[in-house]
Amino acid sequence: MTARDRLIVGLDVPNLQEAEKVVTALGDDILYYKIGYQLAFAGGLEFARDLAASGKKIFLDMKLLDIDNTVASGVENIVKMGMSMLTLHAYPKAMQAAVAAAKGSDLCLLGVTVLTSMDEQDLVAAGYEYDPHTLVLRRAEQALLAGMGGIVCSAEESAAVRKIIGPNMALVTPGIRPAGSDKGDQKRVMTPTEAIKAGSSHLVVARPIVKAPDPKEAARAILAEMDAAL
Repeated sequence: MTARDRLIVGLDVPNLQEAEKVVTALGDDILYYKIGYQLAFAGGLEFARDLAASGKKIFLDMKLLDIDNTVASGVENIVKMGMSMLTLHAYPKAMQAAVAAAKGSDLCLLGVTVLTSMDEQDLVAAGYEYDPHTLVLRRAEQALLAGMGGIVCSAEESAAVRKIIGPNMALVTPGIRPAGSDKGDQKRVMTPTEAIKAGSSHLVVARPIVKAPDPKEAARAILAEMDAAL
């Protein structure tokens, strides 16, 4: 895969007008887009469907978690939308239900391990007995056993996760920040080069591109850095 196959631009913008501006500005340079809660609840699901129909690949970042039947029903409808990737929290029963529902489709199911905005103190406050690294590896093992298509984790855990899941599963890394850029609310971040070298297969970049004065220039700089690392 080239850098264009691996870079996912996060459309973390408040409305469809802003999303359309970003997609238009980036043009053919970008193949993959992530749509999460913010845009999904502003008409973003239909927009995702339209982008997919136009040939773009869509990473639908819904982080599903519910009873088995509800997860399965949701996944079945998302398959019909033509999405390329879908996230759910890496809880064993939810993952098993999603894998069964997506069987026979091209939808890559991604298990979210530990959010990149969380550190050890955050996990303790949430009632977990594991530190982030240990919990990420445990959930990676469970995702592999469930038959998931990939993992979402911080680039800090990419190398260790890759050893667990092997070479074929997708390893998607958010919290990517080019050298010198603002970390924002992220606590576990890496540069594109570091993430690729650690074993990440796909990088999710939002603010450093969509908030840049020239999004196309920012995207091209990241693509060039990724190509060099590859």
